[in-house]
Amino acid sequence: MARAQQSLEKTIAMVAPHRSVEELKSHPYYRAFMDQLSRLGFVEGHNLVVNRYTGNNQMGTYRDLAEAVVSTSPDAILSVASPLAFAFKAATQTIPIVAVIGDPVASGLVSSLARPGGNLTGATVDAGVELYGKRLELLVELRPSASRIGYLASSQNWSTTQAAGARAAAHRSNITLTHLNLGETLSKPAYLAAFGSLKGAPIDGLLVSDEPEHLENSKTLVDLAADARTPTMYPFRDLVVAGGLMAYAVDFIEVFRSAGREMAAILRGQSPAEIPVYEPTKFLLIINTKAARRIALDLSPTILASADEVIE
Repeated sequence: MARAQQSLEKTIAMVAPHRSVEELKSHPYYRAFMDQLSRLGFVEGHNLVVNRYTGNNQMGTYRDLAEAVVSTSPDAILSVASPLAFAFKAATQTIPIVAVIGDPVASGLVSSLARPGGNLTGATVDAGVELYGKRLELLVELRPSASRIGYLASSQNWSTTQAAGARAAAHRSNITLTHLNLGETLSKPAYLAAFGSLKGAPIDGLLVSDEPEHLENSKTLVDLAADARTPTMYPFRDLVVAGGLMAYAVDFIEVFRSAGREMAAILRGQSPAEIPVYEPTKFLLIINTKAARRIALDLSPTILASADEVIE
C-alpha cells in the first residue's frame, strides 16, 4: 500500500517573484489555488508534495532560480509573473508550467490562448488595451484637467505590450504618458529616484505597472505617492489595502482558482498544450477613502458608488 501511495503522489513547485515561502502558504490567492486543487482530489500531505520558492524580488536571479527548480524534476510548476514564466520556459521544454502572466500571446510564450501549443498554459491577467483605458479613465475622472500622467514601471516593462497598451490609451485621450523608470530592479532607492524626478516635472496622476514586484515595496510606494500628493491608480488590491488610493484589478482569487483547475488537469495527465489559457472576466474597483483624505482629494459620490469595495 505504501508503494502504491508513493506511485500516486505528485510533486509541484510553487514559485513567486517576491512573496515569502510563508506567504505562499497563507496568502488568500495561494490558498485559493491550493483549495481548488484539494477540491479536485490533490491534497498536500496526502497525495501531493508542494515545494515553495521565492524570487526575493530580484529579477536578475530568476533564471538561476528557474534552473534550480527544474533540476528537482517536479511534475508541474506554478509560476507567477511574466519574467518568471520566461525564465522557466527557457529552463525546460518538458515540465508543464501553469503561469499567471500578462499577455502570453503577444510575448510569445504561447501560440494562442485557446491552444497554447507548448509546455505552458495558465491565466492571463492582461485584459488588453481596454483595461488600461479604464484605469486611465478612472484616474482622469479624479482630475478632469489632467494632461500628463506618469507610468511607474521597470525599464523591462516599458517595452512590453502592457506598457504599449497604456501608451495607446493615453494617446486616445490626448494625454502625455511619461515613464518613471525604476531601472532593472524594483527597490527603495529606485522608487526614491523615480519620484524625485517629479520635482522638476510634476504630473497630474500616476499609473502603476502590473509588475508584482511592486507588492514587496508597497509601503515605500504608497508613501511616496501620498507625499507627492499624486492621485495614483494601482494594479492590485493589496496596494490599496496598504494605503494606496485606488485599484482597478482582475479578481485574483478567481484567477488562482483557475490556475488550480489547470494544475489538477495536468496532474491527471492532460497536456498543457491543449489547456486554454484562462481569461478573466471580472474586474474590481477598490478605493481607499483614508488615502484620498491624505492627499486632500475629494471623491465624488459617483465614483464612490461605482466602487466594488471602499476601504475606510
